[in-house]
Amino acid sequence: MNDIRIICDDNDFSALAAAFGGEVECDRTLSVEIIFTDAEGIRRLNARTRGVDAITDVLSYPSFAHVAGAPIRAAEHAIDLDEDGNVFIGSVAICSARAAEQAAEYGHSLEREINYLAAHGICHLLGYDHMTEEDRPAMRALEERVLSKMNLSR
Repeated sequence: MNDIRIICDDNDFSALAAAFGGEVECDRTLSVEIIFTDAEGIRRLNARTRGVDAITDVLSYPSFAHVAGAPIRAAEHAIDLDEDGNVFIGSVAICSARAAEQAAEYGHSLEREINYLAAHGICHLLGYDHMTEEDRPAMRALEERVLSKMNLSR
């Protein structure tokens, strides 16, 4: 099984969830929560959880430590099952204002920017990172594969 279920009151992320299909080896559906907030809300979250008192575009809060590319097995994460029996891998917070600013800055649609930020956040939940030159290519490749499946590539 390679499904991801995305829970979000503000947007329909079914296409993004489908685009992640086949990208993660798992034996149970994975569940992700995505919330939207304003600039002040993301600044507060960033300050409280990362000690960085600044506005950012997206924050990720994984439910458990995971090695990028490694299979996710429900038996190893029984404590992280949601009410439907899916493995809850974490939450992603997106700043609506920064998404709109970046879409304009990069010259693409708001839809592409929001889906990019959501995909970026989900990659972090799956254990990917971009802080080192060694880690960055794998994360960027996954982001681009997912967005390409949605016809939202650069």
